[in-house]
Amino acid sequence: MPRSRRADTLEVLTDAVADCRRCPRLVRWREQIAVDKRAAYRDDEYWGRGVPGFGDPAASVMVVGLAPAAHGANRTGRMFTGDRSGDWLFGAMWRTGFANQPESVSVDDGLELRDAWVTSPVKCAPPANKPTPAERDTCATFLTREVALIEPSVFVVLGGFGYQALAGHLGLRPRPKFGHGVVAELGDGRHVVCSYHVSQQNTFTGRLTESMLDDVFVTARDLAGLAPHGRGPGGEAGRSAD
Repeated sequence: MPRSRRADTLEVLTDAVADCRRCPRLVRWREQIAVDKRAAYRDDEYWGRGVPGFGDPAASVMVVGLAPAAHGANRTGRMFTGDRSGDWLFGAMWRTGFANQPESVSVDDGLELRDAWVTSPVKCAPPANKPTPAERDTCATFLTREVALIEPSVFVVLGGFGYQALAGHLGLRPRPKFGHGVVAELGDGRHVVCSYHVSQQNTFTGRLTESMLDDVFVTARDLAGLAPHGRGPGGEAGRSAD
């Protein structure tokens, strides 16, 4: 599909995700959170809608999370934007050549992705970060359309929920047990690379380190046939102060 036509189709998908009201529980929650704001963001206008994927329309790597965070993407309108999970994800993507900057704080912060697309199997913020299987299945049509439009050769899944959803969507058989760094072959030249989720539960406890996350994206670059990229400015290993 020509790139210009692909972008037009992705724009239609973006609007469909933002306007979706198929799951009553999720719609009530996302809109209630947009009213009952966290004190630190009381002056912000929350997005409070379905959150579409974003990135490079010609990406060879698709990053699949879980769902928008209540005061992150549900507030800003962009996946992994405005919370600590995003700091970890985009810091790693910057160090490994997929992003032009390590921060993601708002939709107008200048972040651009190269060869990467970031999305989730559930498009609305769920209560307690736990969507139901029915909500996941209702949202599956959006993920199907994204995969068909982007045509990635490598998928980076963040956490077991994303892995299960994506494996079911792609028909991965046999399905290796989820684990950080596990690589599954789809048999058609595509691969799935597993990572622990970038949640604070994992990053604060040291279960997921920056080096571990960087290694996942280095593997993704290699499997996608992308040129190697030095970590951090000047090809040196970049590390944040956090």
